[in-house]
Amino acid sequence: MNHEHSHHHKMMMNDFRKKFIISLILTVPIILLSPFFQELLNYSFTFTGDTILLFALSSIVFLYCGKPFITNSLHELKNKNPGMMTLVAVAITASYAYSTAVVFGLSGKYFFWESSTLILIMLLGHWIEMRSVINASRALEKLAELIPKKAHLMNNNKIIETLVSELKAGNIILVRPGEKIPADGVIIKGTTSINESMLTGESKPVNKRINDKVIAGSANNDGSIQIKIINTGEKSYVSQVIRLVKEAQMSKSKTQNLADKAALWLTIIALTAGTITFTAWLLADNNLSFALERMITVIVITCPHALGLAIPLVVAVSTSISAGRGLLIRNRTAFEQARNTQVIIFDKTGTLTRGEFAVTKIKGIKKAEDEVLRISASLELNSEHFIARSIVSRAEKKGLKLEEVSNFKNLPGIGVQGKIKNKNYKLVGRNYFKGKESKAETTGTTAYLMEGKEMIGLIELSDEARKESKKAVQMLKNEGIKCVMLTGDNKETAEKVSNELKIDEYYAEVLPAQKNRIIKNYQSKGLIVMMVGDGVNDAPALAQSNIGVAIGAGTDVAVETGDVILTNNDLSNISTIIQLSKKTYSKMVQNLIWATGYNVITIPLAAGVLAGYG
Repeated sequence: MNHEHSHHHKMMMNDFRKKFIISLILTVPIILLSPFFQELLNYSFTFTGDTILLFALSSIVFLYCGKPFITNSLHELKNKNPGMMTLVAVAITASYAYSTAVVFGLSGKYFFWESSTLILIMLLGHWIEMRSVINASRALEKLAELIPKKAHLMNNNKIIETLVSELKAGNIILVRPGEKIPADGVIIKGTTSINESMLTGESKPVNKRINDKVIAGSANNDGSIQIKIINTGEKSYVSQVIRLVKEAQMSKSKTQNLADKAALWLTIIALTAGTITFTAWLLADNNLSFALERMITVIVITCPHALGLAIPLVVAVSTSISAGRGLLIRNRTAFEQARNTQVIIFDKTGTLTRGEFAVTKIKGIKKAEDEVLRISASLELNSEHFIARSIVSRAEKKGLKLEEVSNFKNLPGIGVQGKIKNKNYKLVGRNYFKGKESKAETTGTTAYLMEGKEMIGLIELSDEARKESKKAVQMLKNEGIKCVMLTGDNKETAEKVSNELKIDEYYAEVLPAQKNRIIKNYQSKGLIVMMVGDGVNDAPALAQSNIGVAIGAGTDVAVETGDVILTNNDLSNISTIIQLSKKTYSKMVQNLIWATGYNVITIPLAAGVLAGYG
């Protein structure tokens, strides 16, 4: 069903592109053949049958290329919500029908070029819009790629390689170190650590043992485990995330933008003024041809050429300005709404924090700090574990000489051990103490260095807050905006980051569905909510929020779901988004006032109020 939905959107995009290209090719000769341009540019392009050719080309553009606008205008009228499509349909239909009548004998002027150019411009806009929809659909499908294609099925103590699509609830599968979990399940044998950061938002690998649940698509780090499958296919965690994103996108309120509101009034004005003009001239002059020409001129003059430029030009300029500041605007309506933001909800990991663990503290108990770091880095030198990389990196930056390690052994879910200069060392996590409280009270992730059974030092690591996060939060609070933090991390870590950044509220150990409910709760109070995030688990929340802001370094899904993207990851630009939205809206209103003034002046002229003066 998802593939059918994507295929439908792709067909629509290709249809708009094809119609645009055909319209572009045909509109050029239509303009060259139009008497208006020949007179305006003082050239002659007449030959036998030129009028019939002009009619034929214009008919193809109107009947084939303009069909989507006629169809959509009927839908708008059926839903009692006339807007831009209705105004466009009225303008192109009136100009084409009248011009056709002129071709076949009615006295008057041709309006074929007006109809064709309007169709051309509108097709271009819709083609670009559909490309954005396709990109979002493609990114959503990438979620499914987190799940491997094949799995190791356990059958009577034999390992059979099988397709993941053939797995069923109750099957037992083997997952080796470095492999991805193929299905949701529960561990029945073995211990390991699992990287779930791309799915749950938990910033550090989670230690797993027998009876612990694992999620399809997460990565098995360092231990072989056997899993009893619980959910597959549409019931899997990843499938539920995809469903949440689609539901949020479907239910997202689509506020009618300024252009549609203006188009509604211009449609009413066009039809009313056109009817009055026709009636007045018919009664005054009793000349049907002239009355029709005046009426069509009035209707065409109110078509959204000026309106179509009033807003898109501002958007183009604001988009260019924002791009230079590291912002990419994907959803214009949401961007316009950013000016009214009242609550900003931040994801923690990778948004407020760097998303990369770093050594924050080294404590020597029986040895000097540098010695603790040197021994620890020596033990972890050949490991790819996230703690190992951080410790080795810190030692290299300090220029410490690492020692050769013998009898090295990996301790799944616990740590590593080895011998250095005939002394036995272990670098372990809290699991090593089997529930006993260590004397060292720490927050975040801690690696304990043991010599024999004695603790000789410890290294504390944490996902550090971005340097610009505190400043960004303060700027937003100064503007009267409430700042909230959501995270899949534990309460201890969440509270530490919240206090450091002076966040107004925080929610810890939050899953994707809960993020949606929290956002909906704020929205139910009538508040405009902006969500800022980067993980796959943030995609539903980004779609649910009034304005979704995605960190550019995050997953494709989050980026494509976001209404605005921070390509340079500078959170101070959140305030820039809001300020730019306010200025953009103000400029749009100015331009709409100008466009309205233009119509107030030109509609009476088009109606022929000065006709009596020659």
